[in-house]
Amino acid sequence: MFDDLLVQEQQALTALKASAKRVFVTGAGGFLGKTICKRLRAAQIEVVGFARGDYPALTDMGVTMFQGDIADYESVLSAMQDCDLVFHVASKAGVWGSRDSYFEPNVNGTANIIRACKALNIKRLVYTSTPSVTFAGEDESGIDESAPYAKSYLNYYGHSKAIAEKMVLDANNTEFKTTALRPHLIWGPEDPHLVPRVIARAQMGKLKLVGKQDKLVDTIYVDNAAYAHILAANDLNAASNAAGKAYFLSNDEPITMASMLNKILACVDIGPVSKRVPAGVAYTAGVVLETVYGLLNKQQEPIMTRFVARQLSTSHYFDISAAKQDFGYQALINIDEGMKRLKKSL
Repeated sequence: MFDDLLVQEQQALTALKASAKRVFVTGAGGFLGKTICKRLRAAQIEVVGFARGDYPALTDMGVTMFQGDIADYESVLSAMQDCDLVFHVASKAGVWGSRDSYFEPNVNGTANIIRACKALNIKRLVYTSTPSVTFAGEDESGIDESAPYAKSYLNYYGHSKAIAEKMVLDANNTEFKTTALRPHLIWGPEDPHLVPRVIARAQMGKLKLVGKQDKLVDTIYVDNAAYAHILAANDLNAASNAAGKAYFLSNDEPITMASMLNKILACVDIGPVSKRVPAGVAYTAGVVLETVYGLLNKQQEPIMTRFVARQLSTSHYFDISAAKQDFGYQALINIDEGMKRLKKSL
């Protein structure tokens, strides 16, 4: 399997193997977490995975799995024994849920990871953050890491991730190197989120574009996101350019949301989406639905929220020069190649 990886990935993993003997991956059963585990195991690096569910496929891969909740410090501490590098990928994502349902895993869970790293003298922590930490509902056109955190958030996800990111970066010091990576719209084969949702809504005839104007967005193919995590971990062991810093990550190929959705639909021979909803109507619908769902204490996600309305009607693309310069990141798989791989998997 190692031979199947691109040369750049092989080189990065070989370097990582020389510095990390036992790697801890939270959210190992998730889309990105599993991809990172696959890469590490391909290089025969010992991996300890931590997840809430049971994932036999990871065990079959040679990952030592621990089932638990990152909000439970003792479970985290026990699982992290003898590890020397942590990829903290786990978090509650999504756009709907109570404050506690997000803050408990995303904030308290991250605090537990940091605390356990310090207790066990682990020297490196790579945290998976999100561009949502800067998103306040406005266009983000080519912004870089100098953009401030949002002053207010449209959901608990972005707010909780911003607090957690700050905690991770504030924990950085000469003895404990930390960095935060912000991949945007991860997709690819086995994607359990974006791809199946887009296809399902299109099949029901409910997929619509939001806003009159198509805005540019960044995405990132899952293998590229995993590769960036490996590179960042290597940097923390050597040059430490990334220590104490956050980085936007993408395929560096801004694309309109319509084009991205239609490329995904083409993978399963569904025609392009063309129906549109005015941005203001979508936002108003989000306000109404959030209010009603909140009053009724409904757990399922509304078909529209304020966050989703703003996400789908604004631009989100980023200047990733810092990731290129500080730890040598570049997208290894472009969108078109990624779509070929996605189509084969569906």
